Amino acid sequence: MSYKCSRCKRDVTLDEYGGVRCPYCGHRVLLKERSTDIKEVDVR
Repeated sequence: MSYKCSRCKRDVTLDEYGGVRCPYCGHRVLLKERSTDIKEVDVR
């Protein structure tokens, strides 16, 4: 799963044992990337 660091804005991939921390700057706040898929909604 891909995340983005809120401090340095770099893409971060977390592994199972690494914990929640940016490997570049050490910041602990990571933002989940939104998907670019377009959802279709049925109108009633």
